Amino acid sequence: MTARIIDGKAIAAEVRAEVAERVRAHVAAGGRPPHLTAVLVGDDPASQTYVRNKGAACTEVGMTSDTLRLPATTSMAELLAEVARLNADPAVSGILVQTPLPAGLDEIAVMTALDPDKDVDGLHPISLGRLVQGEPVMVPCTPAGVQQMLLRSGVDPAGARVVVVGRSMLVGKPLALLLGNKAPGGNATVTIAHTGTRDLGAVTREAEILIVAAGRLRTVTADMVRPGAVVIDVGTNRVEAPGTKSGFRLAGDVDFDAVKEVAGAISPVPGGVGPMTIAMLLANTLKAAVGG
Repeated sequence: MTARIIDGKAIAAEVRAEVAERVRAHVAAGGRPPHLTAVLVGDDPASQTYVRNKGAACTEVGMTSDTLRLPATTSMAELLAEVARLNADPAVSGILVQTPLPAGLDEIAVMTALDPDKDVDGLHPISLGRLVQGEPVMVPCTPAGVQQMLLRSGVDPAGARVVVVGRSMLVGKPLALLLGNKAPGGNATVTIAHTGTRDLGAVTREAEILIVAAGRLRTVTADMVRPGAVVIDVGTNRVEAPGTKSGFRLAGDVDFDAVKEVAGAISPVPGGVGPMTIAMLLANTLKAAVGG
């Protein structure tokens, strides 16, 4: 039986509509529209596209945004000075430093320099510390998006055996904490695995909910999935596609065509986690502006 498709694009539209309604109410009550500033260092094409899409999403929900564009030659001192300026600017609700940064710039130092109350990516040590304590304020966008995909598609992690394939600070580790915390949308039994795990398939087959963020094309194949499991694919890999305008297509970390014949539900790439990440960025920017 073919798996039910978890439509991240549709769920993200629900989240954006809710954010837009809250923004309208905030502005109608006399508040300033939430404002997101993206910091873009260098000219990486993918980063430029991501930032452009985030700006368009802000406009859609009634927020304002701008992009601070800095050359790839920007020094750490110059970048930290700009971050300090944005921290102090009351017109800026949230700050997003687009990664990866050019070689020679310390991403951890830059994230640490952010005002944690404006850290809409949820990557400041204080943000991550609050998540460890089970009292998150700004949850990293992709983990938050995965949690919402599960809940809004009728999959409650509470009590479930969850395996997260991936250990990055961007996705794997915070997602494991989020789903394991004793809180609504959590309370799961979570195992973190990765591409270095011995007999990875034996671990993934234990999962009722399998979330794959390994950063490697087709890491999970059909024989590695428990029949009826819910599979969330966080991966985004470029695959050559001759004859297309771009010359490539996007594919995930899961062998989608094969796994969908085993799983009970599965998210696609594209159209799965990606739209949810942007939707949760908007939710975090609203939270930074108005709280709650």
